[in-house]
Amino acid sequence: MLEAFLNAFRVPELRKKILFTIGIILLYRVGCYIPLPGIPFQGLVSQFESSDSGMANTMALLNLFSGGALSYVSLFSLGIMPYITASIILQMMQSVVPSLRSLAKEGEMGQRRITQYTRYLTIGLSLINAIGYLLLFKSDQYGISFASTGLPEFFMDIVIIFGFVVGSMLIMWMGELITQHGIGNGMSLIIFANIMARLPGAIFSSIETSSYGALITILIVLVILVVIPPIIYVERGQRRIPVTYAKRVSGRRMMGGQSTYLPIKVNTAGVIPIIFASSLLYIPAQLAVFFPNVGWIQVVSNAVSAGWLNWILSAVLIVFFAYFYTAMVFNPEDTADNLKRQGGFIPGVRPGVATARYIKNVLNHITLPGAIFIAIIAILPSVLFYFTNNTLIQAFGGTSILIMVGVALDTMSKVESQLKMHNYEGFFK
Repeated sequence: MLEAFLNAFRVPELRKKILFTIGIILLYRVGCYIPLPGIPFQGLVSQFESSDSGMANTMALLNLFSGGALSYVSLFSLGIMPYITASIILQMMQSVVPSLRSLAKEGEMGQRRITQYTRYLTIGLSLINAIGYLLLFKSDQYGISFASTGLPEFFMDIVIIFGFVVGSMLIMWMGELITQHGIGNGMSLIIFANIMARLPGAIFSSIETSSYGALITILIVLVILVVIPPIIYVERGQRRIPVTYAKRVSGRRMMGGQSTYLPIKVNTAGVIPIIFASSLLYIPAQLAVFFPNVGWIQVVSNAVSAGWLNWILSAVLIVFFAYFYTAMVFNPEDTADNLKRQGGFIPGVRPGVATARYIKNVLNHITLPGAIFIAIIAILPSVLFYFTNNTLIQAFGGTSILIMVGVALDTMSKVESQLKMHNYEGFFK
């Protein structure tokens, strides 16, 4: 593997992309510590560390995905989540809105239009999130007071909301720059950087605050290292459906006749079900902020945000969204039609409707174990954190590990493809 890393820097084009990616990520990390005007720097750090309510657990997860920027109330407090949410919404709408489905099939020009719609939707979601965060931070639960600026509070509210939205737009721009001119998916790499940025602080905090802190921290790290190989195994696992192409004559050439396979991943949806489930379970906490005097909303929010009800709902929602998102991104009917047009067929299965039904059955059977696996990985650390209150488990739990492993594998695959184009050996044997 070390040789593969060295080879990556021997290729000028690939070296330029890697250095560009690192530079943008470092620039992004600097933005996470640029304070917004009128709000004291580190405004929420003490509240995040001292509170153990369901709302705090939810906010801690959002703070993790922002790389700690949310606890500092900095320029990049909204993180990458508005853009990811907008991308997911547009991707889902392609299955139900005919015009968007047509755009998706128009190639590069259609993708540009969809990207533009995603940007507009990101601005709208950022504005909503910015207003919600401002109201939350000014509530009695957090009670952030403005610095003495001498300006009207309403004016400062507008400045802070504007800063949140501009920061979200800058993050979106940086992510797109990495995707276009760097290596790997920009949005995923930004989340990866955010999680890694919180890891050292979580380790030291775990050692200092826990009884037998060093021993417990070492045990947690060892458990994480043991869990990573099964995650890699599932992430790379796939069911290969054999496909044979019939022989046909084109001019003087004989075409087809070869056999290949149709790969279907065990975990087609990746970490999207976890993100969907977390977003849905966060809604009661948001409503509790807007209606602090309504008792039953507070009760529902506390019950859903942490505890056994949260674990059950998370597991059910993760499995549901795994099937839902897989159905959105993988269409058995389209796959069967494409095979039929290209002269391909699955041995023992009739082309057309029978092939689509066969692929759908395979997809349903392998999605369930993958969904259950990611549900266990996502929920188990929450259960352990509920009983131990260890900060390392919270900062480097199942969701974080799944994201980091997935991003690392995807980035390594892209680097490997570049290396093989230049006749170098890659990471995977």
